[in-house]
Amino acid sequence: MNGLGKILYTEEEIRRRVNEISQEINRHYGSEELVVISILKGSIYFLTDLTRLLEMPLEMDFLSIGVKKEETRQRTITFIKDLDIDITGRNVLLIEDVIGTGLTLGYVLQHIESFKPKTLRICSLLDNPAKRLLNFDVHHTCFVMPDLFVVGYGLDYKERYRNLKEIVEYRKD
Repeated sequence: MNGLGKILYTEEEIRRRVNEISQEINRHYGSEELVVISILKGSIYFLTDLTRLLEMPLEMDFLSIGVKKEETRQRTITFIKDLDIDITGRNVLLIEDVIGTGLTLGYVLQHIESFKPKTLRICSLLDNPAKRLLNFDVHHTCFVMPDLFVVGYGLDYKERYRNLKEIVEYRKD
């Protein structure tokens, strides 16, 4: 049965956690300038709500990645849209929607680190440590999620359900 399941995180719970995470980030950076990088498209609602609460001067940029599954069962990651802002020697905060295995994020982190930012920190809406294959520090996390497929608040299934105000389990059976 395909379809929406139970609500995991309500609109109010998301709003409260985004506010708490923004306060953490404000305390960490103070008045230091920040470059916020978001990976499209899943983190767009999170990015918007979060950055409106940040108090330091900031710039935003976006990465868009494509993942192809090869016949050999390997995955090839390509950048569809790369950075437009020079981040060399600057504080960078990477905004992610869901961290699962960490393989894609590991590739993205290597790419960003090649530009030699002053600092690089990770902020994620959802963390699914049950799937993790690569370990790295996630500095700010809104929710540690159960090992489920979810939609809403920017997250999709075949480009649908991004506009839900809650984060909801989705059954692909």
